[in-house]
Amino acid sequence: MIDEHGAEPWRDPARPVAERVDLLLGAMTLEEKVAQLGSRWVGNDMSDEQPAPTEEGESLNVAPMADVFAASGTVPLEEASRNGLGHLTRVYGSVPLTPAQGAAELIRQQRIVIGNSRLGIPALVHEECLTGFTTFGATVYPAAIAWGATFDPDLIERMAAAIGRDMAALGVHQGLSPVLDVARDYRWGRVEETIGEDPYLVAMVGSAYVRGLQSAGVLACLKHFAGYSASRGARNHGPVSMGRRELLDIIFPTFETALREAGAASVMNSYSDVDGVPAGSDHWLLTEVLREQWGFTGTVVSDYWAVPFLATMHQTAADMEDAGAQALTAGIDVELPDTVGFGAGLLTRVPEEAVETAARRLLTQKVALGLLDEGWTPEASVAGAGSVDLDSAGNRALAREMAERSIVLLEPGDVLPIAPGTRRIAVVGPCAGDPQTFMGCYAFPNHVLPRYPEAGLGIEVPNAVDALKKEFENAEIIYEKGCEVLGADKTGIRQAAAAARDADLCIAMVGDLAGLFGRGSSGEGCDAEDLRLPGVQGDLLDELLATGTPVVIVVVSGRPYALGGVHERAAALVQAFMPGEEGGAAIAGILSGRVQPSGRLPVQIPRHTGGQPGTYLQPRLGAEKSEISNLDPTPLFPFGHGRSYTSFEVGELRISAAEVPTDGEFTVSVRVRNTGERAGDEVVQLYLRDVVAQVTRPVRQLVGFARVPLEPGEAKDVTFHVHTDRTSFTGRDLVRIVEPGSMDVQVGRSAGDLPLQGSVTLTGPLRVVGPARRLTTPVSVKPVE
Repeated sequence: MIDEHGAEPWRDPARPVAERVDLLLGAMTLEEKVAQLGSRWVGNDMSDEQPAPTEEGESLNVAPMADVFAASGTVPLEEASRNGLGHLTRVYGSVPLTPAQGAAELIRQQRIVIGNSRLGIPALVHEECLTGFTTFGATVYPAAIAWGATFDPDLIERMAAAIGRDMAALGVHQGLSPVLDVARDYRWGRVEETIGEDPYLVAMVGSAYVRGLQSAGVLACLKHFAGYSASRGARNHGPVSMGRRELLDIIFPTFETALREAGAASVMNSYSDVDGVPAGSDHWLLTEVLREQWGFTGTVVSDYWAVPFLATMHQTAADMEDAGAQALTAGIDVELPDTVGFGAGLLTRVPEEAVETAARRLLTQKVALGLLDEGWTPEASVAGAGSVDLDSAGNRALAREMAERSIVLLEPGDVLPIAPGTRRIAVVGPCAGDPQTFMGCYAFPNHVLPRYPEAGLGIEVPNAVDALKKEFENAEIIYEKGCEVLGADKTGIRQAAAAARDADLCIAMVGDLAGLFGRGSSGEGCDAEDLRLPGVQGDLLDELLATGTPVVIVVVSGRPYALGGVHERAAALVQAFMPGEEGGAAIAGILSGRVQPSGRLPVQIPRHTGGQPGTYLQPRLGAEKSEISNLDPTPLFPFGHGRSYTSFEVGELRISAAEVPTDGEFTVSVRVRNTGERAGDEVVQLYLRDVVAQVTRPVRQLVGFARVPLEPGEAKDVTFHVHTDRTSFTGRDLVRIVEPGSMDVQVGRSAGDLPLQGSVTLTGPLRVVGPARRLTTPVSVKPVE
């Protein structure tokens, strides 16, 4: 179709987006519409990689994966795009490429797609961006679990905006982040990718990430919808034994908030099934809830190979074509990372209207991104590739700030901060000398570069030993590894203990090394049997603690580990959740006192290695020690906990009303004061407890928080504006309600430190609330005159 001026009308940016999409769809054949629902991963070199063998040396059953790889990844791009193509997968994120090399490859691939498409429709380009742009030489920020530890949405928004600017400069249109799964079982390998165990914290931080990324013109993708983090036995891809109420109250709010409050453009389905129904073919989940109830109009993309997994893994589809038909009918619009189920078989298995609906959603994004504007070229989209610095000084400064704010001082004891006159320090442990332990599974150095050892890390990542030598330049630093993160070799422990015995102080750095599918102690497919430290690191700590030298234990990890066995013997405890490329300096600064600790736990630190899951969101019978069971479920350190090198006082609780109607609002105000001698940040936390409800409710649940910076002696008033919607829950008939009755109001520094207690009574009739309910608790912070 050509207008009177000789141009294709859908390329006219003066026309409304919807009109342009209608005109384009009207010019497309059914085959061309189907092609928009597919993708191609040209650079994938992971197809030959098999999961690591078990410790017993057993070979794993990888046949279902092999079947999928055989069905994808072998079709030349020219053939895959013969009628056009929806997405190009990880052009930059698959092999080590400089920005210029990646841009040249992107141009090459886009030119093939455009040339093969009768209408010249470019592909949308997506990349991973969980700990930064997952490409060679890009800044590695702290892992997502560390974002939660900052309790600082504004900081996360700044980080995401920086990531988005780097991606947009290289012609990337969509980022596959953030992960909004709420951590439910700490043994799950992907806990490091979650923001924490509380849905409100995850929702607020995740929404901030969405706003930041999309401010740069890069579409955010929420994952994994929904239930993935609660797999049975914490096994990756495992079935989820979850009732509908838990799904509605704990899992859904993070996604709903990021969609409604931040306008996320895309959603990715979960691999798991919930109560036997795979998310990838769940019409209730992907259409009735996501679109009809929440009003989502963006695209749903499949997690990688989730469509063929319906046939090979879940065995709820007869073949790949059946899997494609089920997924499209359920509500998936685009298949990633390669077209397997969304191929020519859709032409006869689903109505044309279903294909057109999905194609419309993707084409709407392509038009809105400017890909179909007259004059758009792939060359122009990467015009700045030659000058972009993916690890700029500004990026590194932001990574340092994030690392410093995310590290949690669990217990300073009598030795932190380390006295300036300390003369001999033994630094021990596998995380002290290996900077890759600072990075998450989806950081490029851990995700891709293990297959390219000759490439190095691509960025400068000082290890902790070097950072400590710089921090304590007048001290003698002796380093002994002691043991590996994984493995049974104890031969280095004796020498490490000797070094500790001869020192004034020992810093023991233990924890995780992230990897893929069993090649690490944390990360995708690296699930844990229990919560003891990996390998023989527990034995290393026992030997160090027996020397009589004060031992500061620093846990560098992607999940919380049980520290009850070392807590009483350690001189101090610090938790660093994979703090990224600037983690070494940040840890050193915390230990010296140069940096004021301000991180707070987004997950609890368990006391015992077993008894999972153990998140704080439990009803009374799951949260409290009692005579009815000999097992103690209470944590060693609670959700929200974190110490400082100054002191704070939170007091003067004021609740605006004793009674509030079930459709009303009330405020909760407190005064927080820095009573110490150093500036610092306190994180004020508001929890509610439903005293009596028609279903069991958590003993307490976070409904608001505020990070408050304070100079010595300074005080500020913090006011939470709580709508009664924030007390809503799913009742017995699976309808969300606000129920009249008494509500305990608790304010303090963590879920286990709530010195301010009050109550408010909700009056009037039981009220049903829908998708328009208030999802957030606004907070105002004002200086005290």
